[in-house]
Amino acid sequence: MELTLTRIARRKDYTIGHLDIDNEFFCDTLEPTWRDIGRGRPENKVKGHTAIPEGRYPVVITWSPRLKQWLPLLLHVPYFEGIRIHAGNTVNDTEGCILVGRNLKRGMVFDSRLWLHRLKRKIVEAKDRGEGVWITVTFQKGEG
Repeated sequence: MELTLTRIARRKDYTIGHLDIDNEFFCDTLEPTWRDIGRGRPENKVKGHTAIPEGRYPVVITWSPRLKQWLPLLLHVPYFEGIRIHAGNTVNDTEGCILVGRNLKRGMVFDSRLWLHRLKRKIVEAKDRGEGVWITVTFQKGEG
């Protein structure tokens, strides 16, 4: 299963994106501010306040001791550890992670628990079929 997170709006305090599953729109996303930490610039990272670098990452579901639930985890993200996809509404609910939901108000996502539940179900179904699950994080043309 292929997830694609296309960042469509980089703002001073947050980043909004669209999450597709196998080339079909699934939901909106909210991340912290994007900073250029790729291309050898990890010094630009602000801990807990920086979106992950663009790239392609394997996704697994593991237990989150901090959030006390099973959540998608992105593996092998350069300069980051413990990047999860989880529920939340504002950039204050993420420390580099990806929040899912519906972007109905500037800088926020809503119905996040519902969209997280739907996403986890799709990931588990793919894993049960023996499929790998990957996420590609990219910018909308003209944004990156």
